[in-house]
Amino acid sequence: MSLFKDGYWWSPDGLRLHYRDYAGGEDGRPPILCLPGLTRNARDFEMLAGRLAGEWRLICPDLRGRAESAYAKDPMTYVPLTYLQDVSRLLADLAISRFVLVGTSLGGVIGMLIAATHPEWLAGTVLNDVGPVIEEKGLDRIRSYVGVGSTHPSWVHAARALEEANRDAFPRYGLDQWLAMAKRLYRLNNAGRIVLDYDMRIADPLRAAGNDAVVDMWPVMPAFGRAPTLVLRGALSDLLSAETAERMGREIGPNAEIATVPDVGHAPALDEPEAIAAIDRLLERVRANG
Repeated sequence: MSLFKDGYWWSPDGLRLHYRDYAGGEDGRPPILCLPGLTRNARDFEMLAGRLAGEWRLICPDLRGRAESAYAKDPMTYVPLTYLQDVSRLLADLAISRFVLVGTSLGGVIGMLIAATHPEWLAGTVLNDVGPVIEEKGLDRIRSYVGVGSTHPSWVHAARALEEANRDAFPRYGLDQWLAMAKRLYRLNNAGRIVLDYDMRIADPLRAAGNDAVVDMWPVMPAFGRAPTLVLRGALSDLLSAETAERMGREIGPNAEIATVPDVGHAPALDEPEAIAAIDRLLERVRANG
């Protein structure tokens, strides 16, 4: 029996988008909205949802161009402001006006836009390995692989390819963990090949001329301080530095906790003992706030 129900909604520009809805939270606690990274999808939160569903309701969208959500006609809509518009429509359709945000990488960038525009929506926030400063080394690595199609004859081949590309970020992973990651990131196509489960054109905005303009998100950090906030960082991360994470804690204020997951790079999978403990502490603070 599945832990979730599939749901669908329409974006403002007419795309049919998909989300997973894990039941829970009947005692009035706010739902948890889980927003994935650039090349990821709702499956990235299976482990988190498997642990929390029943007690908490979890809403896990596939952003446009990923997994079961429609691909955009215009690839230049694969940008955070459009994702924010899509997610805002979903929240309106579900009549959700207050929630706990779990944002991994790009999902955390969308979270910063939510904090900038609707901080009252946030009952609590987990920013998973992302902040106002994205290290150039990590950004270069992302640009090097996103939108580069690859196919594999089996799940083991896909897992080995992921291991080759990411072993520095997850040095303790074994084959079972690489296989689990492959099944979150890839899908089986009609030809029986294992392929990446996203529109290759999500890379277009990253490579477009003029895309290097940086919006200063530091002024947004105090908005997170209205509610409990966890800044979670992989100790080996090449995207979020320890210095940036520490400054985020200072800027957010007393409601912030900084937690580091050892032996993990970008980004923690949220099943590590340190991540589990930190998320549980955050959720306890959310419940205490009512």
